[in-house]
Amino acid sequence: MLLIDSHCHLDSLDYQQLHADVDDVLAKAKARGVGFVLAVATTLPGFSAMVELIGERKNVAFSCGVHPLYLKESYDDKKLLKLASASKVVALGETGLDYSYQKDNIAQQQKSFRQHICIGRELNKPVIVHTRAAAEDTLAILQQENARDCRGVLHCFTEDQATAKKLLDLGFYLSFSGIVTFRNSDKLREVVRYVPLDRLLIETDSPYLAPVPNRGKENQPAYVLDIAEYIAVLKKISLEELAEETTKNFSTLFHIDISRLEYFGNQ
Repeated sequence: MLLIDSHCHLDSLDYQQLHADVDDVLAKAKARGVGFVLAVATTLPGFSAMVELIGERKNVAFSCGVHPLYLKESYDDKKLLKLASASKVVALGETGLDYSYQKDNIAQQQKSFRQHICIGRELNKPVIVHTRAAAEDTLAILQQENARDCRGVLHCFTEDQATAKKLLDLGFYLSFSGIVTFRNSDKLREVVRYVPLDRLLIETDSPYLAPVPNRGKENQPAYVLDIAEYIAVLKKISLEELAEETTKNFSTLFHIDISRLEYFGNQ
């Protein structure tokens, strides 16, 4: 069985007190069946630092992008294109819109979001989308910029079923985090039941949003197992089937040879 953490900030974990190093984090994950992770960037300098920290690993892929909450300093879209062109980069992002925490730069957020989609289409790499209090504009920009051509994933999905349907109609995948295990997430659990198994991904968003029973602790890729077990019950399937389908989905969306992924499940 192979589980994949489709969205984590591997460079932001506590390497002072909780983990010896990246090898330690990945070993803990592997011990729980989590054999592959996607390390997600939030700034361009952060992307470079993340790659330097993690290094070249067969069981880690990277995304490259600028988070909507980290746009105080402008970035060079040509540099984004250059960095995202690397073979080790499988996606653009995370990008998107966040009107919950930041409303004074909406135009800048939208411009950046469009740039990421444009580069994703140029490179034929999917976009990893963050949205908070901005679902209507997020959907509009995805449609206007023809994001269907490169596709992508709405990560850490917490929107309603109507939004889920519109994203699915655009060819997008939906990724669910530990929030689905929280006590007050009944509506989100209904969305999980609704989403087709062939469009579903699982993630930790480490170091944030640790699932029950580890809520309140720092999250880590190993906790994907807790999320997977919970979603398997919601979908009324076995853990093994959920792992197989989400691994296949990850392979399809991020253009990674599934045999490469399956290798890590058979070690």
